[in-house]
Amino acid sequence: MGRVDKGITCSVNNCNNEAIRSLPYDKAKSSGLKISGEGKRAYLCKEHYKEYKKKTKKDKTIDKWRYST
Repeated sequence: MGRVDKGITCSVNNCNNEAIRSLPYDKAKSSGLKISGEGKRAYLCKEHYKEYKKKTKKDKTIDKWRYST
């Protein structure tokens, strides 16, 4: 049972919603989200995870094109 299952809150500043996803801290920070604190993991609620996916969509498609044959 991980921290998300135990009910940790979202790591974004001024957000007290319950987290649904855990991401590496560096990836969450580089996407432009204002993550509070330091550590190995960042925890995102449903709204902020959706925002993270929108902001990283372009980078993921470029990486997919780069490694496709």
